[in-house]
Amino acid sequence: MSLKQVRKTILVLILLIATGFAGYWFGQRRLAVEFANFQPEVKIERALPSGKENVDFSLFWQVWDRLEGNYLEKEALKPAEMVYGAISGLVASLKDPYTAFLPPQANKESKEDLAGEFEGVGIQLGYKDSALAVIAPLSGTPAESAGVKAGDLIVKIKDEQKGIDKETGGMSLPEAVSLIRGKKGTAVVLILAREGVKEPFEVEIVRGTIIVKSVEVEFLENEKELFLRNVKIKNEKFTIAHLKLLRFGERTNQEWEEAVYKIQDTRYKIQDFKGVILDLRNNPGGFLNGAVWIASEFLDKGVVVQQDGGENGVETFSVNRQGKLTDIPLVVLVNEGSASASEIVVGALKYHGRAKLVGEKTFGKGTIQEAQDLEGGAGLHITIARWLLPDGSSVDKEGIKPDFEVKMDENDSTKDSQLEKAVEVLITQ
Repeated sequence: MSLKQVRKTILVLILLIATGFAGYWFGQRRLAVEFANFQPEVKIERALPSGKENVDFSLFWQVWDRLEGNYLEKEALKPAEMVYGAISGLVASLKDPYTAFLPPQANKESKEDLAGEFEGVGIQLGYKDSALAVIAPLSGTPAESAGVKAGDLIVKIKDEQKGIDKETGGMSLPEAVSLIRGKKGTAVVLILAREGVKEPFEVEIVRGTIIVKSVEVEFLENEKELFLRNVKIKNEKFTIAHLKLLRFGERTNQEWEEAVYKIQDTRYKIQDFKGVILDLRNNPGGFLNGAVWIASEFLDKGVVVQQDGGENGVETFSVNRQGKLTDIPLVVLVNEGSASASEIVVGALKYHGRAKLVGEKTFGKGTIQEAQDLEGGAGLHITIARWLLPDGSSVDKEGIKPDFEVKMDENDSTKDSQLEKAVEVLITQ
């Protein structure tokens, strides 16, 4: 064979290899796109991954094949959705409602929650004894306007336009979020069970655009605020910062810094400034690091929280920055909508004797989830640890009791009994 022929042969081989590689690459890309878009042409690979050869999947494939062969409505057999359903069942077998598989749309919605803008009703969801529950209606949202309250159990979700009429027993958080959320202007009906109310009742909520602020601050003055009429003060003039931390998310730190700046500015300008009421009512939580950062605003040193990772051991998180409000008088407002990261803040401030708590016992969510992104836009939220108070105790399913237990007046929505008590405690302590 001549040198010219050898070169030609090598060139042909290279082209063949390149063509094969390109075909494989584009084929894989097409498969990924089809999977992400729920297309029925998805190729299902039955080979077991390395290390799982001893796992018996025969029953799974037997059921799969029988469905394909015998199920009446063939158009309902969508391989990608069947795979997602199987994965959801795998995760649900752990019986941990906070460990969940999120298909692409649900994962997208979860990220929108942290970003602070989405279309829906404005409810933070959780569980009470495995029942789907309202951790908190977000301030200024359709859910709050419709009368939904922290602690309400959601028995059923109905949406006539979507063709949904579904009980929530055994429902995962991502599924519940997906069913309740929807386009602005559309309606969803929730069947709620409430403590003290004999029978479940319906609440219709018209969805809207939810832009969730993390932080709000207002200044209370006894000469101006009518809702302080029941606070018994001897004609003393005072100003108090009412600092609301509504959630932990991507915008929290910036909004918090702006609020603290206003407090500092007022503090040094007004002689009768008495302190801060940190309002964590209906705060459903968020990032653990965010909780440590917030607690560090009020503590000059010490442990904020411990993270028990089981076999991975216990990790301690302490004050990690120089706070601007470490010496300011402080009272914290809590209720059963105060959960997760907000409970970390509450627990640290109470343990170190930094603040008195007013309100009702907190929610009692003592586990930590890690959000992981998967191929095709899906996600996985995994419980990776328990968080513990600085003394090593857990609040999971127990909550944190306030120093002064005060319930809201159900018959007078204009009166904030808990805030009134917080003012009284702050200026008399």
